[in-house]
Amino acid sequence: MLRRSFLVWAGASGLAAAGSVAAFQRWQEITPTLHFPGRDEGHFMRDRHALPPPSEVLETDVAIFGSGIGGMSAAWKLNKLGNKDFLMVDGPQPYGNAAGGRFGDLEYPTGGHYLPLPSPESVHVREILADLGVIQRDPFGEKPYYDERFLLHAPEERLLYKGKWQEGFIPTEGVPPGELAEHKRFFAEVERLRQTRGSDGRRIFVFPTVQSSEDPEWRKLDGITLKQWLERNGYQSPTLHWYLNYCCRDDYGARYDQVSAWAGLHYYCSRWGHAANAENGTWLTWPGGLQPLASGMERASGVKRVGGTVVSLKRTNAGIEALCFRLENGKPRSYLMKARKAICAMPLYVAERVVEGIREMGYEPQRDTPVYSPWMVANFLLKRFPEELPRAPLAWDNVVYQEPGLGFVVSTHQDIRVTPPEKTVFSAYVALSHRTPVSARRWMVTATPAELLELASADLKTAYGAQFVSCVERVDITLRGHAMAAPLPGFRSNSGLKALREIDGPILFAHADLSGFSVFEEAAWWGCRAAQLAAK
Repeated sequence: MLRRSFLVWAGASGLAAAGSVAAFQRWQEITPTLHFPGRDEGHFMRDRHALPPPSEVLETDVAIFGSGIGGMSAAWKLNKLGNKDFLMVDGPQPYGNAAGGRFGDLEYPTGGHYLPLPSPESVHVREILADLGVIQRDPFGEKPYYDERFLLHAPEERLLYKGKWQEGFIPTEGVPPGELAEHKRFFAEVERLRQTRGSDGRRIFVFPTVQSSEDPEWRKLDGITLKQWLERNGYQSPTLHWYLNYCCRDDYGARYDQVSAWAGLHYYCSRWGHAANAENGTWLTWPGGLQPLASGMERASGVKRVGGTVVSLKRTNAGIEALCFRLENGKPRSYLMKARKAICAMPLYVAERVVEGIREMGYEPQRDTPVYSPWMVANFLLKRFPEELPRAPLAWDNVVYQEPGLGFVVSTHQDIRVTPPEKTVFSAYVALSHRTPVSARRWMVTATPAELLELASADLKTAYGAQFVSCVERVDITLRGHAMAAPLPGFRSNSGLKALREIDGPILFAHADLSGFSVFEEAAWWGCRAAQLAAK
């Protein structure tokens, strides 16, 4: 924890409004808290520090390594299948990319913060949501009935474009007719692709992705970037290009001139779930992001969690054996885990260092490990709401037409009240896609708290100017150096991922990385699949 003064933004911000000079000179004492999930444990493993002898041996039927959505889905499914004998080793951060935090009674996300309505193919997601009470009726019908508390209510999203807020994320006001025509043509193409099937009879884009069409004609999309696809199809609109680049940075942490066209289009064309009590395209969200879903699966499964991180995992005659450790006041304590089966619900950049014999399983780390995008999430506790510019009112998701920020989410949006709450939390997301992943990670660990705050608050200062600082009471910043796998061209042909997906043995894999990109639907799919294999 680092104590610093939070200085109102420098004159370079371009603020010239009356009173901004006085605000500029005002300091507000706060305590920015910096979180680096997994950094200490990762560096300990990377530097190969010696561990003390194991202090205990834990035995179970199935050991789950990792407590993110993949691991929690595996625990949930094992319980549904009647297997009650399993233990979970948390990993460096409970709930992984689904983790959240809180300022007193106010929850906020530090990772994923929403879930689109699942389409009919996502049976596993609908089953989870029904079990947790999020879907209340007809879970496998065309239009399930959802708990109203979790359906995102209006106003959903807005964009700050040319100094004015407007509804929606793609610019429309003041955009030339030719560009608007391209917008319309693109979304018409999305609608067409949603219904298109390949020569094998499968839809081109579905969740889980392993059920998508393998038609070679459509697989060609994985050989080019989304930007190349746009250019080849005659899309020249700068606002459309900005929007799709924003979406790739938001979904995958990488720019649209880096992301596979297949992955870039998949996000739009695969999600078309409906609800009996909501409009098409509605999202599910919680103040704490996806942590309430992860916690719900934890409670439903009855899983017992054990703190720690796995160092080595190997096969034995009896099943598997894992050496784990946890840091206590900076010092390691180790223990052994023995089980009949192991479910590796950890990112592959970790698994490649942990699983003994992973090359013999068909996975070559240097060839097959994805590129990982770094992320930063900053949560601002506000003692009051800042004054808004006119036009579109404060929404759940608020985006500024600039880079590298991704806008900010209002954690109290779902609190349906006659008047706004006294306090709120604005969660600002930044994908460091303006740097290479390696240079971004280096910057994350060397940047000062002031530099981190400056980047985290860039969209907020554009939206609110000098007044914003006087609203801030606390700031928590979470830095994820390897937040998500980036689906670069060729990711669908990754032979190592395919090999790990097909394994059926004492060591099983369950992480969204197996699909090549990080989303709830994929992590949950691999968790459920691993549980089914482990329960045999």
